[in-house]
Amino acid sequence: MTRTLHVQIKSADRSGLEERLEAIDAGDDVEPGEPMVSIEDLETFGRVFRSTNLELLEAIVAHEPESIRELARLVDRNPPEVLDNVNELADYGLLELEENGSAKRPVVWYDEIDADLPLTPPSGRERRANA
Repeated sequence: MTRTLHVQIKSADRSGLEERLEAIDAGDDVEPGEPMVSIEDLETFGRVFRSTNLELLEAIVAHEPESIRELARLVDRNPPEVLDNVNELADYGLLELEENGSAKRPVVWYDEIDADLPLTPPSGRERRANA
């Protein structure tokens, strides 16, 4: 079964969040929402989803490394550089780091990313053309 993470270019939508949290606290059944990550702008999207980061995500899904050092070996890169990229991906919610003894194990729960990339600027903002 394919597990898909949806990514959108826009500020995080937190509408209804407080009501959902109150319902959970009250013990009510709450339907899970679609897994969604919001990236604030196209420039940030390009940085977060650059080829080196996608290579890391693919390696994590394919090989389930036990540590960042093992992940670095899989992609033939220096561990400190991989750690920087892994921390960036974790900051955006694209992977989790689980304690694994003295190491941190990178974990990705999805095997597909669906990106919503608007070609028009957000309302109220104009996109400037490069000359």
